[in-house]
Amino acid sequence: MPFVRICVTGDEERPTSEQKKELIAGVTKLVGDVLGKNTSNMVVIIDEIPMENYGIGGKTVRERRKEKQS
Repeated sequence: MPFVRICVTGDEERPTSEQKKELIAGVTKLVGDVLGKNTSNMVVIIDEIPMENYGIGGKTVRERRKEKQS
């Protein structure tokens, strides 16, 4: 049984409910097709991570995005 975990930014950029449904359906189909697995028991989890809770290069993602906008 494949288990897929997807991490996306939360906050104001988080995916809509409709986008999450499409993502789950699309990833399930893709993994099933590529691996030749039955998708009836496939697990897909979407984690929404606040931009202050992870960083790149010593800065939070929120800080990096603000810098790019300036």
